[in-house]
Amino acid sequence: MRFMKHFLALIAICSLIGCTFEKETANPVLTIEGGQVQGVNTDIDGVVVYKGIPFAAPPIGENRWKAPQPVIPWDGIKVCNKFGHPAFQGAHYEGGYTTEWGYGDEAPYSEDCLYLNVWTKASAQPDKKLPVALWIFGGGLREGWGSEPEFDGQEFASKDVVLVTFNYRVGPFGFFAHPDIIAEAGAQASGNFGTLDQIEALKWVKKNIAQFGGDPDNVMIFGQSAGSRSVKTLCASPLTKGLFNKAVIMSGSGLALPTDPAPSFGGFTLPKAEPLPLSKAAEQIKEVADWANLSTLEQLRKASTETIYSLGTIYTSVTGKRSPLTASPISPYIDGYVLPEPFDDACLDGSLANVPYMIGFTLHDAGNMGPQIENFCLNREENGNRAYAYQFARPLPDDGSHPEVSQRLKGAFHSSDLWYVFKSLKHCWRPWTKGDWDLSEKMITAWTNFCKYANPNGATDGEWQPFTKENKNFMLFKLNESDAENSCMGTPLSDRK
Repeated sequence: MRFMKHFLALIAICSLIGCTFEKETANPVLTIEGGQVQGVNTDIDGVVVYKGIPFAAPPIGENRWKAPQPVIPWDGIKVCNKFGHPAFQGAHYEGGYTTEWGYGDEAPYSEDCLYLNVWTKASAQPDKKLPVALWIFGGGLREGWGSEPEFDGQEFASKDVVLVTFNYRVGPFGFFAHPDIIAEAGAQASGNFGTLDQIEALKWVKKNIAQFGGDPDNVMIFGQSAGSRSVKTLCASPLTKGLFNKAVIMSGSGLALPTDPAPSFGGFTLPKAEPLPLSKAAEQIKEVADWANLSTLEQLRKASTETIYSLGTIYTSVTGKRSPLTASPISPYIDGYVLPEPFDDACLDGSLANVPYMIGFTLHDAGNMGPQIENFCLNREENGNRAYAYQFARPLPDDGSHPEVSQRLKGAFHSSDLWYVFKSLKHCWRPWTKGDWDLSEKMITAWTNFCKYANPNGATDGEWQPFTKENKNFMLFKLNESDAENSCMGTPLSDRK
């Protein structure tokens, strides 16, 4: 009898182990650039995630401040169950966005950061040809990474969209100019290494995404804050032609016309921010490097990660002078290769990517973006494009349990819409209501519809109409008594009371 009990217990344990093993190994092995990969299951049945896939060689040593180099092949099957290193950046402390997003479980920051992640329902089904969305994170081009909790991609994938997120170089590792770097690169000289990483991720999608069930010819790029400024850069770059066919600009303003009044903050008029020409940036950064006795490219590449990261800050604190290394936010350089001209100029001369756009901002965003968004939409209409405008106006609920966040992030603040676009609310401490989940479902459906059809309504037109001269429509995302009040049409936000 005792033997029978032990035998049955052993069968139960073996059965449990077998089921677990089968669950973890049932996903197909894919052969991509670099080698073989296998994904792991997510909380949503049928959705598989591939974490930490290298899409270029580590940009360290001799590869520091070079365009992304070919990925280093690996042996065997890479089980993609861990996210890659975020780019090297400053430490994040409790409070504000750090607590809001729930940072703390990510891998250590490193210059070895060129990894991407794929969420899909169609592994090893190249005939599926699902639409693909490539997400570009924000953070002033100084911080952030593609696997932050608010970017959890399983809900996106559940809508039959293959989602790709990735890391790119930020700060002085991603945007750095020096005469010796320019001389080494020749005709492809660029200090915009973070942007080149973004372009490399797009190229990786073109070459590899079919293995994950994605359509390499149906790609949407989208990003928020500095991620949306990156979207704008990619739309103005000649290097991205044919790599995407839809774009979403979230909280990155729009088109600043030459006739627009100068921006102001706190009663002070600010000069218009213009991207630096590459040669000017190189001249200023060389001055900083020479001051630090890092006069050659060899010395700069041998310097420690911490030295390069802190170089601009120390220089400014000692000399009182500023440089591109201490600019905030960072702006890509006009290099004639990645970025021939500023985004605004590309809009006005008609060279901007000829694709459908979605563009918007939050109610309590950084500055009044509404007028420039209207400018952009009208400019796109003149160029034969569709542009859909929106505003996110849901003040986030707050139970007071995190006063260190509540003091800084109030209302529909900058970035607050991210929880809703990715439907990742479960990762947040906030006391969500059913209305929040419903609003999130409405938003993720609109974003994935735009990815599929270039139309946030779906396969046919609906309540969200393009913004045009005749119909200045913003889609207003907020909570109301009924779903019918979730939208507001026909009046530009700048005219609303």
